Amino acid sequence: MSNPLDLEKKIRKIRDHVNEYPDFPKPGVLFRDVFSVFQNAELVAMLREVLIAFATQIQPPVECVVGIDARGFLLAPFIALELEVPFVPVRKKGKLPGKVASVSYALEYGEANMEIQESSIKEGQRVLIVDDLLATGGSLGAACTLVKKLGGVVEACLVLMELSELKGRLNVPTNVISIIKY
Repeated sequence: MSNPLDLEKKIRKIRDHVNEYPDFPKPGVLFRDVFSVFQNAELVAMLREVLIAFATQIQPPVECVVGIDARGFLLAPFIALELEVPFVPVRKKGKLPGKVASVSYALEYGEANMEIQESSIKEGQRVLIVDDLLATGGSLGAACTLVKKLGGVVEACLVLMELSELKGRLNVPTNVISIIKY
């Protein structure tokens, strides 16, 4: 990993540029939005560096990077490109062509479905799952289930931000690495 002090400075700078929106999408929720970081090329470069620094420490090395719809799609390709491994999307139901594996998972008020193309993960392939945020752990847990359904091995989940008070990592059946904790 790069110099830990340098890395910490970059993480703080990224954190300082994550916009907060009170009462979105409903009253009482404080929404933290990573899109504000993407408005500054210097911050995007820092974010890329930080993600790669964390991902390259995972042992054994991963052979595939899965990104979760939709913000995980912004982060996971950085890592996959650097590691020279495939990027695989996990999407909301009905968004992927071909044969898909599907899983339902609980939301705060209801249920949702996620899918992955059946041919995208090989038996025994070591996988890193990436998303922007860990809140209740529903989507990360569902992505883990999908990878395992296809015979993959989830080495870790990497998230940029974690809302620790929601204890979402308890719903994720593998190691969770969070870069920024709120």
